[in-house]
Amino acid sequence: MALCAAGCSAEMGRTINDTDISCLRKQMGSEIHTSFPLAANTCQRWTNHNTIFNQKSAKPIPLNLKGAPDLQAQAEEYSYTYTK
Repeated sequence: MALCAAGCSAEMGRTINDTDISCLRKQMGSEIHTSFPLAANTCQRWTNHNTIFNQKSAKPIPLNLKGAPDLQAQAEEYSYTYTK
């Protein structure tokens, strides 16, 4: 039971079912109240699928923030690329 609770914790990072928006909101809404840059770095997906392979050529995939103008404003403020 404790393992299940720990697996659902916001501190664990992005889960397989998370969208960019749900991941950011989960990270920023946790007890820690993570800043947008820290949450974005946790939630950001990469072209190498966040694996150790092809790290040198990996590029961040723009955050999909369609329908979240508050997160879009923060992405602009901190110079993160995103799609509307």
